[in-house]
Formats: sequence, C-alpha cells, structure tokens
Amino acid sequence: MDNLNQFFNQPIISSKSINISIYHLLIIIALLFITILLLRIVKKIFARLVKEEKIDQGSGNSIYLIVKYITWVTFIAFCLDTIGIKLTLLIASSAALLVGIGLGIQQIFHDIASGIILLFERNLKVNDIIELQNDIIGKVEEIGLRTSKILTRDNIIMIIPNSKLISDNVINWSHNDKITRFNVQIGVAYGSDTELVEKVLLNVAKQHPDISQIREPFVRFINFGDSSLDFKLFFWTNKSFMVEYIKSDLRFAINKEFANNNISIPFPQRDVHIKNH
Repeated sequence: MDNLNQFFNQPIISSKSINISIYHLLIIIALLFITILLLRIVKKIFARLVKEEKIDQGSGNSIYLIVKYITWVTFIAFCLDTIGIKLTLLIASSAALLVGIGLGIQQIFHDIASGIILLFERNLKVNDIIELQNDIIGKVEEIGLRTSKILTRDNIIMIIPNSKLISDNVINWSHNDKITRFNVQIGVAYGSDTELVEKVLLNVAKQHPDISQIREPFVRFINFGDSSLDFKLFFWTNKSFMVEYIKSDLRFAINKEFANNNISIPFPQRDVHIKNH
C-alpha cells in the first residue's frame, strides 16, 4: 500500500507554486470525462425540450451555451486549484493585465449580457419577424450568446450584436400573434361607385390564398384626395415576411378587376392658371 501511495504521489512537475503528481493527473482526467459526459446529458435534455416545444431552439441553444461556459470555467478553476495554483494569487498578480483586457473587450461582455437578457426576457424568439431602425425587415434565424442572425427579404444574413437589439428600437411583428395586419392603398376617379369599389376590393382579397379569412379583410374610405377618392384595403396574413409579394399580387388583381368593372384609376391632376398682364 505504501508503494502504491508513493507511486501515485510521485511528482511529474514540481515547483514552488505547482505540484503535479500522477494522482493529480488522474483526478483531472476523471473530471474531464465527467464534465464531457455531463455536458452531453445536458445537451440531450435541451434537445428533448426543444423537440417537445417547451422551449424554442434558439433559447435552448443559448441556455446550453451558458451552462457549457460555466461548466468549463468551473472545471478549469478546480484543475488549477488541484495542482496548487491559487486563483486569488493568480488574479492578484495579473490584476493590471485583466483590467486592460477588460477595457478592451467590454463591448463583448456588453453583447453577452444583452444575449442573456434576450434569452430570459424572450422579447425576441427564433422565427420572429422584426423591423430594425433602418427599415430592414428580417426573420430571426438564431439568437446566440453574443450575436444574433437575421435573415432579410433579400436572403442576406445579417449578424447583429445583441446589444443593438437591446438598445435600439426594434419592432417585433410576431410578438403578440403570428398573424399581422397590412394594407394596400388605392385611389379611384371622382364619380366612381364607392360601394362597387369596396365590393371589388373585398373579392380580390378573399380570393388570395395567403390572406386570412378568419380575420376578414375590410375596406376604409380614407379621404377625398386632390384627384382621387382614396381607399385602403386591410388584410391579415401569417406570411408577414413575404408580405410585399402579397401586396403586389393584390395590386395586379385590383388593376384587372377595376378594368373589368369600368372603375378608373386617375392620373394626378393640376389646374394651371396663366394670367396675362
């Protein structure tokens, strides 16, 4: 037994501040395997929660990343303590360096803190349709710990720091409901049958397959314009990300049906009076 203890306590690396023996090495290896196994179990748990739709995929991935980082930091701290390196002494001896590094990467920490806020507040979720300050419409593809990926209507992925999503004004079209209301504005000539205009607009909206009929479309007569009677056709759709295509389809169909029903869309008109002196 004494020989066995002597073997395990045989130093591999020995100095004033570091003492690594076979015993320490075996503990570190065992902890490494336990850490890897634990993270795999946690990952499977989050995958099951996502599959059961108890949490969305973006939140699951973000929470797993946080757990992963904390676990590895704890493992490294324990390993350093095992071989005789005291974290308090390490931090104290490198305080100036850590301050410099902290100042250099404070924006990164700001982004990470913002990612955690997004994760727990859940104001943004994967597949939400959002509008950014520069009028860019996009779909949330991924919410990471530091950055998020937004897919624009031009099929371009924007990688945005999470702090921008926290500090800037962001409109979430999908926050309350997946179905969103939009409108198309139309002007018809003075003298047109306004009831017929309303009927045509509603028929066009009801025939489009991507427009909801649960929340029925409706028409508002909004103004007597300079050269036209102005209407708005309101409709609901759950395909808000591609709504500009729906609006285009409606305009094509409205133009065709107006022609079939002898409803004119006027040109802008201006009266010019010339005075002779």
